[in-house]
Amino acid sequence: MKHRIVVLGAGYTGATAAGRLAKRLRPEDVHITLVNAEPDFVERVRMHQLATGQELTPRPFTEMFAGTGVELVIARVTGVDVDRKAVEVQPGQGDGGGEGGGTRELSYDTLVYALGSGWNDQGVPGTAEYAYEVASRPGALRLRERLARLDAGHAVLVAGAGLTGLEAATEIAEARPDLDVALVARGPLGDWLSDKGRRHLREVVGRLGITVHEDTAVTEVAADHVTTADGTSLPAAVTVWTTGFAVHPIARATGVDVTETGLIVVDGTMRSVSHPDVYAVGDSVLAMGPGDKPLRMSCASGVPTAWQAADAIAARLTGAKVPTVPLRYYGQCVSLGRRDALLQWVTADDTARRSALTGRLAARVKEMVCKGAAWGVGHPTLGMPVRRRAILREPAAQAAPADVTV
Repeated sequence: MKHRIVVLGAGYTGATAAGRLAKRLRPEDVHITLVNAEPDFVERVRMHQLATGQELTPRPFTEMFAGTGVELVIARVTGVDVDRKAVEVQPGQGDGGGEGGGTRELSYDTLVYALGSGWNDQGVPGTAEYAYEVASRPGALRLRERLARLDAGHAVLVAGAGLTGLEAATEIAEARPDLDVALVARGPLGDWLSDKGRRHLREVVGRLGITVHEDTAVTEVAADHVTTADGTSLPAAVTVWTTGFAVHPIARATGVDVTETGLIVVDGTMRSVSHPDVYAVGDSVLAMGPGDKPLRMSCASGVPTAWQAADAIAARLTGAKVPTVPLRYYGQCVSLGRRDALLQWVTADDTARRSALTGRLAARVKEMVCKGAAWGVGHPTLGMPVRRRAILREPAAQAAPADVTV
């Protein structure tokens, strides 16, 4: 029988892992199933663009995985039973009978968990009812529709001044200069950047007319305003919530070891420390980088974890030496509208260096990075020799987790 690998989630990490596995293992030895709720690849790093009315290039999975042997199952994951090695899914459109077609069970020998994360309302009252998010395509489309109906002069407030918040605020301000855009930051604006990076960021938000509320925390969201920790009321016909991400809740219910926040605990090869037939990648995993610091939720962190997991699975199944992928950072790319950006160079552990690239050149680099990330999903073996290996009849995957560090 073929070894059954099921990959849950087809974002940057899940799709990359599935494609890399397909090119490392022989189709006569392995059956790879990729489960995703939507039939096409979502460029999550562009959701702020989608929210402001821009059209994105469609990337259907049927084209991306044509000829790879990867089976696509368009469905929503509703449960994972790690004891029975089974996944329960609710089929969606394109996977038999349309919505409500009943549940389906997929059995696996090896599971790659890549369901990622969603927006995090941080438990702030009113956020779930009144705030908008750009962490998903449905959320970005909902915000897009609301902004299109918003008359000139109305206030749009972006809560959270991290990378997502900066991109959302500047994109909205550039696309809709007739709106009063404000940005709320818990600390000083861009306090993690270099001096050059902070100066450029302040120049851009000033030029775009964005009002910045520094050292401010939103404690309640209402339909037309937010309330801050000191009791101040800030107008907001639209509140965009970008204060971080929360891991997909299914991970906690699977039975694998997780952290208090629901991140799956893995070894250096992205293998679950409690269930050796389960691997986790991307935003769903507690992966340690240089300096023994957890990697932040991002595409830059997630893709290398997908490489590591796919290569480790292939090596263990074929009896090869398990390789390791360096999990480190090089830079932070932040778009500041369509014509400006900031590329902050960082150390391996994500600490800002003195140097930074800014302006139009940085914007072109940022666009190349976004295009390259999407292209890489369909070309997951870039930079490595492609050699499909035969699976051992008694694969090493049945052994205890290897003591491998990254």
